Amino acid sequence: MSENPEARGTAAVPRQAGAADPIRVLIVDDHALFRRGLEMVLQSEPDIEVIGEGGDGHEAVQMAGDLLPDVVLMDIRMPRRSGIEACTAIKEAAPSAKIVMLTISDEEEDLFEAIKAGASGYLLKEISIDEVPQAVRAVHGGQSLISPSMASKLITEFASLAKRSEERSQQVPAPRLTDREMEVLRLVARGLGNREIAKQLFISENTVKNHVRNILEKLQLHSRMEAVVYAVREKLLEIT
Repeated sequence: MSENPEARGTAAVPRQAGAADPIRVLIVDDHALFRRGLEMVLQSEPDIEVIGEGGDGHEAVQMAGDLLPDVVLMDIRMPRRSGIEACTAIKEAAPSAKIVMLTISDEEEDLFEAIKAGASGYLLKEISIDEVPQAVRAVHGGQSLISPSMASKLITEFASLAKRSEERSQQVPAPRLTDREMEVLRLVARGLGNREIAKQLFISENTVKNHVRNILEKLQLHSRMEAVVYAVREKLLEIT
């Protein structure tokens, strides 16, 4: 039986002048002990603040709309409303929130549905809990994360998508991207974050963000991970 959620503030920790605001994290899982474990690990990080926790998808949507977190760590299998359904609703209620599915489900369907719903990451609970803070930072910084054991399944699906695309008799013309947008898309597909792309292309990080936003709008996609799927399907990224 899930508990009533309650926002848990951090103890006042002095921060240096000019220090960046902490990454605001919402934890949603129907297992209270797992939530507490995540909270303890994340709260020990000076640049991360757990602003709330919930026990099901319905609470996740409500709390995300109220608290506007930077990152949501959320299970898939939950009562009242699944993590997939909640993911779609959270992207509407708090568009800037990055959502990471943290789950025991290694089902391909859950992975694909999470990506389509706008998740920026899909991590299995087999990872060390000590790795979660770095995952939060990576996703907040614009990267997409996926557990290695799920990556091969995703690549297999990419190959299948590409093959089916070739076999379609009627092709819909792909939206035209500029040469620079194509460069950015290829680097996004390789898993580079905004800062890394900026350094490689000798442009500002804000310019990279603008390019990524334009790419997603032109291709009618919702996340960087969906952009990776598109890049593989259109053979912009070779998988060996």
